[in-house]
Amino acid sequence: MTAAEISRLAGVTRATVSNWRRRHGDFPPPSGGTETSPLYDLGAVQVWLRSRGHARVADPRAELRTAVRFQAPDPDRATGRIGFVLALARRTSDETAALADLSDAELVARATEEVAELLVSLPGPVPTPPLFSTADGTTLRALLRCVREEGGPAALAVLAERELEDSAATGVHGTPAPLVQLIARLLPTGAARVLDPACGSGALLDAAARRGATTLLGQDSVPVQAQRAAVGLSLSVPRAEVTVRIGDSLRADAFTGRTVDAVLCNPPYGNRDWGHDELAYDPRWAYGVPGRAESELAWVQHCLAHLTPGGWAVLVLPPATASRPSGRRVRAELVRSGAVRAVLALPAGAAPPLHVGLQLWVLQRPEPGGPERKSVLFVDAAGSSSPGTGKQATGSPGTGASRAPLDWADLTARTLAHWEAFTADPDGCVAEPGAARTVPVVDLLDDLVDLTPARQVRISRTDIDPVELSARTDTGRRELTEAARSLLNAADLTGWTEPGAAAREWRTATASDLARGGALTLLRTVPDPKSPEPEGAASASMPPVLTGADIAQGTGPSGDPAELRSGAAPVIAAGDVLVRAIAGGTGPMVRVADEADAGAFLGPQVHLLRPDPARLDSWFLAGFIGAEENVAGASTGSTVLHVAPGRLRVPLLSLDEQRRYGEAFRHVHELRARARRAARLAEETAALLSDGFTGGALLPAAADTGPA
Repeated sequence: MTAAEISRLAGVTRATVSNWRRRHGDFPPPSGGTETSPLYDLGAVQVWLRSRGHARVADPRAELRTAVRFQAPDPDRATGRIGFVLALARRTSDETAALADLSDAELVARATEEVAELLVSLPGPVPTPPLFSTADGTTLRALLRCVREEGGPAALAVLAERELEDSAATGVHGTPAPLVQLIARLLPTGAARVLDPACGSGALLDAAARRGATTLLGQDSVPVQAQRAAVGLSLSVPRAEVTVRIGDSLRADAFTGRTVDAVLCNPPYGNRDWGHDELAYDPRWAYGVPGRAESELAWVQHCLAHLTPGGWAVLVLPPATASRPSGRRVRAELVRSGAVRAVLALPAGAAPPLHVGLQLWVLQRPEPGGPERKSVLFVDAAGSSSPGTGKQATGSPGTGASRAPLDWADLTARTLAHWEAFTADPDGCVAEPGAARTVPVVDLLDDLVDLTPARQVRISRTDIDPVELSARTDTGRRELTEAARSLLNAADLTGWTEPGAAAREWRTATASDLARGGALTLLRTVPDPKSPEPEGAASASMPPVLTGADIAQGTGPSGDPAELRSGAAPVIAAGDVLVRAIAGGTGPMVRVADEADAGAFLGPQVHLLRPDPARLDSWFLAGFIGAEENVAGASTGSTVLHVAPGRLRVPLLSLDEQRRYGEAFRHVHELRARARRAARLAEETAALLSDGFTGGALLPAAADTGPA
């Protein structure tokens, strides 16, 4: 194990581990690696840590993660560990406590015995015994502790991490808990038999079970995922009938000929090697043979083939599925037959890959002699701006714009409201221009058969109420006028600036010098790629993250805590001085945290300088370190300039003089903020006017020619 893994195991910083190595002669010597990157024996390190009282400092997940990574990959051993989780979950707390008191040899023997009886219930071939050796004692003990303190699902997630790193599977992404709940709620009540042909960890099947499903069928091509799903579902919904198989559902369908009430699926995307040639005459392609680049439409038809007539399916698909020319004929048949009931666009960031706005396709297998389905529902929840609405996009992939955390409660409520209105009355559902609309099937069957929601829900001329648009334009004009007056007031320099007799010379100190003297503290969030993402409700309840983009744009903390892969991110306090870690671009480099920022996590691309208020004024500090010349002198790199905060220089002035400068810099900040607001209102008002004129809702005033 590395020094970094020792720090995670002991719950200390890497610097502490370095100090241990230098100051303690009995610290375990390296057992491998290089002089610059030594490796240490896990057992020897654990013995040393116990002697120093650090045996139980580490988080159970971190301890298990370290123990698993220490051993070489072994599929049979990995299967055995998952089986041990199932065995432990079936024991009482007293029984697991008794296991913890066993020696490593006794624990290995007990685990080998118990897992052997359970292996037949796990997907895949039964491994050849013995599964464990005496070298597995440390790993099994860490696994035991993780199950006892964090639960079986947490242990399964850690075990899957290691195996997925060595998997060749591509395009496989997890499904966030809020999206899982939304997908499950799109199903009608009464779906007792549910299939997920790319089940991953089994989250979608678990959600279906919690809504009444009693028979759960899953398949996944990655063995550890299938095994994890089988064990996880048996633990979370013990009353359900669970069947999970290993294999590629398209090439080797484990449930051929079996139909279900519903299918939920988040399939892999962009896979050209999905079996196009060998499956060309497969009976599942009732709507047309999918093109080589259309693996997603193969998954759509696979799901429909497993539904009973009238059964429902919900799939998570990339947006290109709705518009790619190569899929036009299949899309046309799906629409013409009535199999496509709704296409719902999600905002970017709703699910991995986070830079893509994914879509939910809601499908229903046609019923022979059933009712004719004349329309398709389209919902665009991506938040893009629309003509005549005055709404502005919060950012798009690749622009570097700020992206606020998703309001899943609002997104779910709005989406379900449109869906429930559509299912209650498909032909009489009232449209919400720019957000939702039902489109007749005949209107979709053009040369493109483009099912992109943004294209279908866009506002047309007839959607714009001239009177309402005129009123909103007048409101925008008034707000712009007020903002312009406020900007003029801020631009009045009278009373807070005056010329100096000559350019003043400063005696300065670096931020590092001030930190060493105790005048300020330098903090930063260091991302840890091995740190697990917060899950479900835990992520939703966490405060947002302040990003470098927030500083540049003057917006509130907008980062998603689920993407903050750090074990201990600093929490911002009012008065902290925040500096963007990457120089360049537009907007300010520095910001003084106010009460609205307090409590947010510090983003990974932001430095935090926390001044001692008895020695440093926050606004004084921010004003000087944010100067262009100061930032340039503290930056390194050629194409990307990284700011080294310790090199930023600060004048040495008395606290009273600092406060004078601080008040002046506060005025400068107000000037910038009011200028940004006036510019934004000007753009919004201009957009309303332009859309109104081009859409016909507004007319230019008739010229006053005066008396004839």
